[in-house]
Amino acid sequence: MRGCLQLARWLSAAPKWPASSLLKAPRSSFANAHPSPSRLFSTTSFRSAARGSTKVQVTDLEERIAAIPIERYRNFCIVAHVDHGKSTLSDRLLELTGTIQPGSNKQILDKLDVERERGITVKAQTCTMIHNHKGEDYLLHLVDTPGHVDFRAEVSRSYASCGGALLLVDASQGIQAQTVANFYLAFAQGLELIPVINKVDLPSAEPERALNQLRDSFELDTDDAVLVSAKTGLNVEQLLPTVVEKIPAPIGDCKKLLRMLLVDSWYDSYKGVICLVRVFDGEIRAGQQVVSFATGIKYFVGEVGIQYPLETPQTVLRAGQVGYIFFNPGMKRSKEAKIGDTFTTVGSEKMVEPLPGFEEPKAMVFVAAYPVDADHFEHLEDSINQLVLNDRSITVQKESSEALGAGFRLGFLGTLHCSVFEDRLRQEHGASIIITPPSVPVKIVWKDGREEVINSPNKFPDEDTVRMKVAELHEPYVLATLTFPDEYLGKVIELCEANRGVQQSLEYFTSTQVILKYQLPLAQLVDDFFGKLKGGTKGYASLDYEEAGWQASHIVKLQLLVNKEPVDAVARLIHYSQADRLGRQWVTKFKEHVDRQLFEVIIQAAIGRKVVARETVKPYRKDVLAKLHASDVSRRRKLLEKQKEGRKRLKAVGNVVIEHKAFQAFLSK
Repeated sequence: MRGCLQLARWLSAAPKWPASSLLKAPRSSFANAHPSPSRLFSTTSFRSAARGSTKVQVTDLEERIAAIPIERYRNFCIVAHVDHGKSTLSDRLLELTGTIQPGSNKQILDKLDVERERGITVKAQTCTMIHNHKGEDYLLHLVDTPGHVDFRAEVSRSYASCGGALLLVDASQGIQAQTVANFYLAFAQGLELIPVINKVDLPSAEPERALNQLRDSFELDTDDAVLVSAKTGLNVEQLLPTVVEKIPAPIGDCKKLLRMLLVDSWYDSYKGVICLVRVFDGEIRAGQQVVSFATGIKYFVGEVGIQYPLETPQTVLRAGQVGYIFFNPGMKRSKEAKIGDTFTTVGSEKMVEPLPGFEEPKAMVFVAAYPVDADHFEHLEDSINQLVLNDRSITVQKESSEALGAGFRLGFLGTLHCSVFEDRLRQEHGASIIITPPSVPVKIVWKDGREEVINSPNKFPDEDTVRMKVAELHEPYVLATLTFPDEYLGKVIELCEANRGVQQSLEYFTSTQVILKYQLPLAQLVDDFFGKLKGGTKGYASLDYEEAGWQASHIVKLQLLVNKEPVDAVARLIHYSQADRLGRQWVTKFKEHVDRQLFEVIIQAAIGRKVVARETVKPYRKDVLAKLHASDVSRRRKLLEKQKEGRKRLKAVGNVVIEHKAFQAFLSK
């Protein structure tokens, strides 16, 4: 109580600073007026009277940033093939600029557990740095992007907030499939590209060969290329001056009305939805009221800040900067955060032109997810919604199955994308789920000219409808680019042909490296094609693909029947040529997980009325002849016939109860 009275006396005696001068007032004036506030207040922020705003005491960092004009801002990203050293290079740059302590953390921008476990980048992560070049401070904003083809959406979104890119190439592997794909993405966006050759310290490094490839394949000027080793830190200090001199400053005006692009979002259980934004014009501060162009909903800004490398609150974000904001009261529904949306201050909507959003990628691989325990459905729904907020390329629809209960049909960009999402559900949210094998969408062209795209086997028309009313069935194709050493050419061609591929081109871009292009059905690509490719080439091959439209195909629905009753959770849409092989696999595998009954259980794989494979689970059999004399043939026959009749009656009324764990075991890879 005494402490509260002392605090009240101190507050009444304190000088009244105007709100505008409070943030600009020099620290010495606070210190001279009252030496005690630092003891009384241990936090750096205090609530203002304005609704929902948090004013942040001006720190040395913010004073330093405030002194940097927009001409000395540089926004850039690192793009490369998977595992060429992007995250390690990011760590070195953060250490050089003093953002993190040397050796304090490996892969600091890989924040997800799954990223650290697998050694891959899944989410494009951002960080702000300050670099002193020739006596002047520069504000650098770095985006560490994923390399795998499944996360291309993250890469294209990152480009929207950048003016240039470091094109990173491994000195021993040279240009790979995703290097080519990411180069064209960056080139199309008009980014300034700086070639960087990494891992030059390895015994197998051939930096000259990598430089020649960059010059020949992309017609890049390699005179400014920087040869580095991100692992040892060799030559990394040369990168920052190159970034400052080569990459253009962002265009923007702090005096204009606010125009802000929503680049990404994620969920925090205390603050609600946190938005990563790029400010194109104007300024944004805590306490302002902003409005979304996409939804029209208004929000009060609770806090603004930068990633340095963790969330660091600031008083203001200016034009040209990339930072985070969250609202107070918080944005609670993930659907409100539309990636690519433009925000402006309330009242300026008619005077501000919204920014072009980025084209959202279409999900091309679908799986059904069911909770192992039906009581955990709501927990699974909450977990999926929170993860979808952080990854908007996933589509979600509710679905139910007789065998597995209520669940969801989820759409992903690829199989690694799906696998990572499953890992995140299990690790970050403790969800126990059953995932069905991946399938791809199918386009139905009806005889009346209508077109319909379906992504679930349950929506596929039955055999009679297909024959009477459907003109054509189409499946999606992709143009796959494979790069590998020429000694594996025969094996790779064999694999592509076995997966219904059509060769488009074959060229050597060095004396030993081959670029092979094939048109492949997407259904074959998601059926562990990448794993087979890596196995056949001892890990040396790399794969990239892009959509190549729809092509007419003989698509059928393969179903699993248990005692002539379909098991809906297992149905799949496949090409007719795969039916026999897959049908035999299914019945053999499912037989292992069905318990024996007192009657015979028949397991079949069928396309419509045509059965393509069958297995039988033999019944338990009571020995009814145990007490009979060997010569009593008529009595023996009578007892066996009676047993057979009993079995028939049992089979007619008996249900085969397939336990949940049987589905888990069957659907597990």
